[in-house]
Amino acid sequence: MNDHNRNEKFYNFSNALPEDFEMPGEIRAGDIMLYGDNCLVLFYESFSSTYQYTRMGFIEDASGFAKAAGAGDVTVAFDQAENSK
Repeated sequence: MNDHNRNEKFYNFSNALPEDFEMPGEIRAGDIMLYGDNCLVLFYESFSSTYQYTRMGFIEDASGFAKAAGAGDVTVAFDQAENSK
């Protein structure tokens, strides 16, 4: 995933995903959102925003993610949570 503005990591999928846009106003560190219909965004800093996103989930340890992700590009893998099986 590429870093953007030192507050998020993003990845553009080649195919569109279902969207349900909202304007959250406040982005929280740990938010996982879809921008448009194909751009997955993982936020590691909190800030105000006027952009529209589809809320996908959240990272429980946002501060740990911020430390691990740093300011550069990263490789990210997702595992299914134990309680959602």
